[in-house]
Amino acid sequence: MKFSSRPESRFLRYLIIFLLICFSAAPIPVSAFQQQKEILLGVEPEHNIFDQMERYRFLASYLSDQLGVKIKLTIMSRYGEVIKRFKTLRLDGAFLTSYTATMAIKQLHLEPIANPVNLAGESTSQGYIFVRKDSGIRGMIDMKGGNIVFVDPATMEGYLFPLAYLLQYGVNDINVFFNQYYFSGSHASAIYSVLDGRADIGSAKNTVFDQMVKNDPSIGNELEIIAKSPKVPEVTLCISTAIAPDLRKRLSDTLLNMDKNEAGKKVLQQFKALRFTKANKESFAVIERMAQDVLGSLTVHGK
Repeated sequence: MKFSSRPESRFLRYLIIFLLICFSAAPIPVSAFQQQKEILLGVEPEHNIFDQMERYRFLASYLSDQLGVKIKLTIMSRYGEVIKRFKTLRLDGAFLTSYTATMAIKQLHLEPIANPVNLAGESTSQGYIFVRKDSGIRGMIDMKGGNIVFVDPATMEGYLFPLAYLLQYGVNDINVFFNQYYFSGSHASAIYSVLDGRADIGSAKNTVFDQMVKNDPSIGNELEIIAKSPKVPEVTLCISTAIAPDLRKRLSDTLLNMDKNEAGKKVLQQFKALRFTKANKESFAVIERMAQDVLGSLTVHGK
């Protein structure tokens, strides 16, 4: 090709050369799904951590095989530290309990995609407020001056719900109404605290309470449930919207269809679930309303 020596021709020649270099150096476009080599998911610790991680490893292995993307797991700090840890660990998603899922959806704009359905056929949980049957406590008036045990400030069943219940009956300051309150750190510990007489009133998750009663019926003979919260999603897989939409959909579809193939059914059995059901943001609205009511008008000190 022959170029003129005129300035316009020289400019055109340089432009053609520049474009040829750019096109030859440009990478071949690949989809966002192909670019994603692994997904790091957090697991919020609730029960025996070794048993819990073993269950989740079966699930992660299955998802890795189905998606062609390595699913990695990491244990997160308990409850209130979850949001901070999600950021510092640069997670792509996490299996979260009801209150922390609500915070993550609101603050981190995560997308809730699936809820496991437990062996009892439930994907939800609710809070119980309970006392010893021989305590003489039958209602709010009887609680005054007693000792109450909560689970953790970042739990709906073990803290937010009992505060909302108290507020409903005009209790605006738990420091004044109760002789003492404290946090047990786990739902089982809160139940044992009331059972052993270390606390007069307790709050915990129904799935833990009911399982303990199933394992030891004497617990049900000694404790009485005096209030129950609305049902909310117990555990939700929440995924970052930074993950490509096609990969998020494939992940969701894989979970929702696990119970329709033999390999998936085997993993569900190891995971101790019947299936996964589709999650939605509307399920968390009751928790957000409860938090707004309680945190806006209830004085809580010491934690």
